[in-house]
Amino acid sequence: MITITPIAKALVPANSEIAAAFTSPNYDEFQNDREIWEILQRNPVSILAVKMPHCDVADASKMLREGSPEALAHAAEKMQEVRQRPAMKVLENLLYVYEITAPFRPGQPQLGLGCFARTDEILTEQNPGGVIIRNEGIREEKAKGRADLIKATGTFIGVVNNCVEDKEGRILRALQDFPATKDPDLEIVDERKNRHRVWYILDPAARQHFVELFAEESNAYVADGNHRSAAAASLGCEHFLTVFFPAQTMGIRPYNRLVHAKTFTRTELEAVLSESFVLRPLDAAREYQPEQTHHIGLYTAGRWFELSPKPHTFDKANAVESLDCDIIQRHLFAEVFAIQDARDKHLTFVGSNKDVRYLVEQVDGGEYQYAVTLPPVTMAQFIEVCRQRRMMPPKSTWFEPKIRSGLVIALLD
Repeated sequence: MITITPIAKALVPANSEIAAAFTSPNYDEFQNDREIWEILQRNPVSILAVKMPHCDVADASKMLREGSPEALAHAAEKMQEVRQRPAMKVLENLLYVYEITAPFRPGQPQLGLGCFARTDEILTEQNPGGVIIRNEGIREEKAKGRADLIKATGTFIGVVNNCVEDKEGRILRALQDFPATKDPDLEIVDERKNRHRVWYILDPAARQHFVELFAEESNAYVADGNHRSAAAASLGCEHFLTVFFPAQTMGIRPYNRLVHAKTFTRTELEAVLSESFVLRPLDAAREYQPEQTHHIGLYTAGRWFELSPKPHTFDKANAVESLDCDIIQRHLFAEVFAIQDARDKHLTFVGSNKDVRYLVEQVDGGEYQYAVTLPPVTMAQFIEVCRQRRMMPPKSTWFEPKIRSGLVIALLD
């Protein structure tokens, strides 16, 4: 049973034009702080000034330390400014339908319900009966950073992306039916040409209908935002801010890697790789982004290879070991490059907001020695990992389209 609750006090942009200027990608969609700083130079009213306050400075060389007392004080000040803007308004007891349509999925909108979920329904070692299933380990310092920002601003800005199976499609039909005769309350097109539309659910009867539908779901699975939910729980908050998306509407795109590691001659590389992979040389001019499970791209020194894991490299019954990102960690990064820890500084994770050309340029420019392109994890694989109560490898799923930050903010006072 999933318990959903209306957002007691929601701060929202007054109209779509204001929302277009105010909202932003989430902080983890950027490769570095410089990208955030550049956005704030062009658009100082962006919610990024609150979410990433250390980047909100006039001179890029004088950025504050992320999470420092000075940065948190600046976040508090900027949040107070946002709350006082005539361009913002407060809605009480809000649920909302949220639709995202992406160019790479024409005609396949991602639909979800925005609301509060309960922190005491998160599955943890201390709460084995929890029904909201995490699939990623929690880094305490990262969760603390999110918690410090919540305390400083008195708000939930970051939204947790939760997946529900909705096997009978009842939630999806209700989400489709609600906006059928009503214009969206907010509608914007972001920098990646994704269209975001929001419909407020303020009628008590309509809200209750969704409460009852979600009560029939046995589990939800955290797709994005493990640390945001952990931060709320660590502060003793009863709720966290979330959108629940039926699985059939969601998309997962590739999460690739750039690697600092020792170089090999072609003969040496093929020899060490052939122990765990079937190798196929590819056209050097090809920008190879695999889409099929167990087809992996490797680029180095102007050459592309396709790697297919040999049967002995994984256990089919183990949902995590069967993932290509886990296979390459064990049999490429650890065995060949001696990178034992997936969070090693020699590995850089690159989401699908950067294309294969970007990866090739990083290697050709000498910043890295290798690029690895992976097929996307499938929704079936993701859900099976959750069902087996296992943990996804770090940075293995790039759920897209992404929730837009700042469309709805929960006030905690």
